[in-house]
Amino acid sequence: MIGRRDREGPLMRNNSTNSLRKSRVLTAVAIGVLIGCVFAFLFPNGFFVSDSVAANRRLPHAGSMTQENSAGCESSDRVNLLKSEFVAVSEKNAELKKQVRELTERLRLAAQGEDQAQKQVLTLGKRHKAGPFGTVKGLRTNPTVVPDESVNPRLGKILEKVAVKRELIVGLANTNVKEMLEVWFTSIKRVGITNYLVIALDDEIAKFCESNQVPVYKRDPDDGVDIIGRTGSNHAVSGLKFRILREFLQLGYSVLLSDVDIVYLQNPFDHLYRDSDVESMSDGHNNMTAYGYNDVFDEPAMGWARYAHTMRIWVFNSGFFYIRPTIPSIELLDRVATRLSKEKAWDQAVFNEELFYPSHPGYDGLHAAKRTMDMYLFMNSKVLFKTVRNDANLSKLKPVIIHVNYHPAKLPRMKAIVEYYVDGKQDALKPFPDGSEW
Repeated sequence: MIGRRDREGPLMRNNSTNSLRKSRVLTAVAIGVLIGCVFAFLFPNGFFVSDSVAANRRLPHAGSMTQENSAGCESSDRVNLLKSEFVAVSEKNAELKKQVRELTERLRLAAQGEDQAQKQVLTLGKRHKAGPFGTVKGLRTNPTVVPDESVNPRLGKILEKVAVKRELIVGLANTNVKEMLEVWFTSIKRVGITNYLVIALDDEIAKFCESNQVPVYKRDPDDGVDIIGRTGSNHAVSGLKFRILREFLQLGYSVLLSDVDIVYLQNPFDHLYRDSDVESMSDGHNNMTAYGYNDVFDEPAMGWARYAHTMRIWVFNSGFFYIRPTIPSIELLDRVATRLSKEKAWDQAVFNEELFYPSHPGYDGLHAAKRTMDMYLFMNSKVLFKTVRNDANLSKLKPVIIHVNYHPAKLPRMKAIVEYYVDGKQDALKPFPDGSEW
């Protein structure tokens, strides 16, 4: 028993010594951690502080002032930056508005240029089935354009005052035709027509119309028009009307275009059909030539096929026609004006070619509806002097207008027409020959 206790004694002493050492180490570590926490709390920036940090500690208000100055500079720069950005945005906005206006105008023009057949169907209504035999009639009256007042605001205001039911008589004149112009507008006034307008091609005519209480419009200066207007011949002046009339149609007005070598005996607006793009008097002198006929061409060399049937009609008179504000009408004016600017041609010939030539290889014809006026109501001077005055029955008719287009000495013939039809002087027309030779 004693020996066993002697052997356990040294072992127990060794264990107690090891435990003591471990407790000392743990105690030292705990003390070190505790001291570290204390110093960390008391000296958060450590024992060694840089000069800049120390300066900031010593001068806390100086740091605040620097930050305030920096903030002030930043604020000023920011304001300037915002101002420059506002200016840039404003300029960009103005540019975008301009682009919107341009695109809107292009869209409007594009809409006018759409396929007219489809546009007519949409305007006149839905598609229809063909009716019974003999009851079907095609559409021939094209829709009018949407008025565009921006084309010529000054002219638009004049037309608002002068036109009746958005239609009027329009005549062009320069000083060369001053005397005929007086007979022209005097006959218009006598009939009681109020919706007429003279386009003065020079200042003298403008003043002459104003002094006679005649509605007048003088266009804004245009070198291309003014030179011809002031000094041009009758044919040259006639060519101008196709350019000038375009503005009237764009503004949405129907125009009865009239040369000034015309005498008015009735109101022409009471005798129009208004179912076509162009309604014109004819240069024809009887039913066949005025309204068309089957002309047989004979070529004996062809044997049994020697006879060829052709259709003929005498031309429309470009000095007196009614034109509605439709796309085909405006296209007609554009075509004629363009050709006359490039070719040395008679305006009436070009007018009829563009109106009547059909589409064929290399050429697209004009899709315009046409009507020929009654040749005894809208009478040319060939019909009057060659036929009517020599026929007892026809001489009793009272035409709507008489156009002295076939003869020279226009002014004396116009005065004689007034004497015959207005004053009742039965022999007023007798001194004049049928044709141009005295």
